[in-house]
Amino acid sequence: MGSLVRPKVYVELGLFHCGLFNRMDSVADQLIGVDINADAGNYMKNSAKAQFFHGTTQEFAKELEVHPLQIDMLFIDANHAKDAVLQDFKDFFPFVVPHGLILLHDTHPADENMMHPALCETAYQAIEELSKDTESYELMTIPISPGLTICRKRKMQLSWHEK
Repeated sequence: MGSLVRPKVYVELGLFHCGLFNRMDSVADQLIGVDINADAGNYMKNSAKAQFFHGTTQEFAKELEVHPLQIDMLFIDANHAKDAVLQDFKDFFPFVVPHGLILLHDTHPADENMMHPALCETAYQAIEELSKDTESYELMTIPISPGLTICRKRKMQLSWHEK
């Protein structure tokens, strides 16, 4: 995905050991990683383009209300509980640019065992909820465990039809 899409601003919610985040350094102009665990920032590649926010996703969303950001690509992978995923989607959606991408992880667990809180939990239920009203975005889940749902924010099908 990173070699095809080159986001100006990439935001990742939930870093763990920064595996994906560090790979995005070569394709994004600005990267912001958010994690409640201060240790996650230690795994972040030393780059002038990268910034670590230590705190909850809700705290970072409040920061964006004061200092707005235009996000081209958002990766939601912090708390995997349905309500937390829905809250992150709701909180950050206004900051995603038209035709920007939101990637939601852990949305297709292989079985009941994968629904452990440390794994996928109930993130897939958030996708079921978000699928009910897709007037301003479209969703598609890759059905390979643990699952990835791709969301494109849009009002019009073609980006050049939208201001």
